[in-house]
Amino acid sequence: MNSPSGDILFDIRGGAGLVTLNRSKALNALTHDMVRALHAQLRTWAADTAITRVVVTANGERAFCAGGDIRALYDLGRAGKQTGALEFFREEYALNAFIKRYPKPYLSLIDGPVMGGGVGISVHGSHRVAGDRYAFGMPEVGIGFFPDVGATYALPRLPGETGTFCALTGERLKAADGVLAGAATHYVNSPRFAGLLDALCSAEPVDAILSSFMTRPGEGEVMPRRRAIDRLFSYERIEDILDGLDRETVSGSDDATWAAATAQTIRSKSPTSLKIALAQMRLGKTQTFEECMAIEFRIVSRILHGHDLYEGVRAVIVDKDNTPVWRPAALADVTDHDVARHFASLGSAELVLNRGTE
Repeated sequence: MNSPSGDILFDIRGGAGLVTLNRSKALNALTHDMVRALHAQLRTWAADTAITRVVVTANGERAFCAGGDIRALYDLGRAGKQTGALEFFREEYALNAFIKRYPKPYLSLIDGPVMGGGVGISVHGSHRVAGDRYAFGMPEVGIGFFPDVGATYALPRLPGETGTFCALTGERLKAADGVLAGAATHYVNSPRFAGLLDALCSAEPVDAILSSFMTRPGEGEVMPRRRAIDRLFSYERIEDILDGLDRETVSGSDDATWAAATAQTIRSKSPTSLKIALAQMRLGKTQTFEECMAIEFRIVSRILHGHDLYEGVRAVIVDKDNTPVWRPAALADVTDHDVARHFASLGSAELVLNRGTE
């Protein structure tokens, strides 16, 4: 039942189909093989009346899932094999959509960082359980990429401008913030995860089990700044967001130090990625999930032929010098046309998803 590589494991306990991400040395980053194996197994369990729920867990304590295997995609792109990389994204996005429409409870038990592709296989499910080590992040603009795997739909639906803040800064939401923002649905203390998993394999209703295990979240670190986030991240241009943060920095307000650090963080990201991400956040508010996934496939189809992704991965993952040279280097040099072309139709190459569970 397991994948050929052993990087993802499947089991059945009682009425639960169990998925275990098993690539802990690589922070459980998703490979193409893992995406295909998970999608195939979920199809099987969707049709199996003996399976009443799916539970996703991860081995290792360092991460639930740190994203997609970006180094493998980098290598493909650098070798001129963008078609192979695009096939990964086409299948990954189809998996994300399948999870979004899954006909049975789909629970992710997340006791560690969950980023990028890991968000894609968890946040669209019916239940996302945060443990003490939970940390939700979409840091793609820092490597010249963009928030994908359904973030165009999910992030704009977080409270106020929280999603825009996450998209442009890559800031991680810890457990309390994750629950308060809706990225997670429940908070369960980490020592109780083993007992929770056992209970979820019983015939008891999922929501009743979660209610008996959940812990009330605290105030968090990000959500108490909702008023400032909503005010400063409501602009339609990155330049205006940065201007607002700069004004806040010298205002003497309680948010001044936070605003200065936030502006510095944003200015370190790819200018092109920042403008694409903000456009996603605004457009995604009014689109269906499937429309958002099609938009993301359009963007990635152009990003893979660009410069910043490969430069960002080189700087952060390959050479680890953390000094990417973005092209263009300044926000002012990224034109509206530069941004719009990433969102243009692909014609016959468009991503088409079935709204059902087939």
